[in-house]
Amino acid sequence: MSDGNSSTLGSYVNAATGAAQRAVGAITGDSSTQAKGDLAQEQAKSQNEASHTTAKLGPVTADPNTGAVARDDPKRDTGSWDQTVGSVKEAAGNLTGIESLRRAGVEQNQAGKEQEAKGQLKDLGEGLQDRAEGTLGGIAAAVAGDREQEEKYRDIHDEGKTRQRGAEADINKKQGL
Repeated sequence: MSDGNSSTLGSYVNAATGAAQRAVGAITGDSSTQAKGDLAQEQAKSQNEASHTTAKLGPVTADPNTGAVARDDPKRDTGSWDQTVGSVKEAAGNLTGIESLRRAGVEQNQAGKEQEAKGQLKDLGEGLQDRAEGTLGGIAAAVAGDREQEEKYRDIHDEGKTRQRGAEADINKKQGL
């Protein structure tokens, strides 16, 4: 469930509000208004960072801000495991001089990388799709005044966001970002 405290959109609104308050304070010479603007911009920065936070918990990713949990595509963990086993085989082959074991390790490692990437892309795509569905469904439910449906679509959106952010975090980690 989203409480609005960590949304990316909310951070943008606070950043704009802070900039406006800062400008008004500068024009009028009111240092307290400038300070409020600075505070709003700092809050916006924190909100934006928090909205991009997820935790990988084995085969699931969790968003500590919204409480949303998304089950990761199993290919992500299987691919990661295959990479580890492949690396061990490759190292054992290098250590013992058994070329066939080394080659098998290299192949398993590469296959694991491909499998993990496919899982990440699937989670990324499904996350984007769920976020869009949740947003559009939530708008329609809000217009209709159906609070129960609005909540359902908010949960879909939050789970999609968690799935997308989890895949992005894994991809960035692999790239060293």
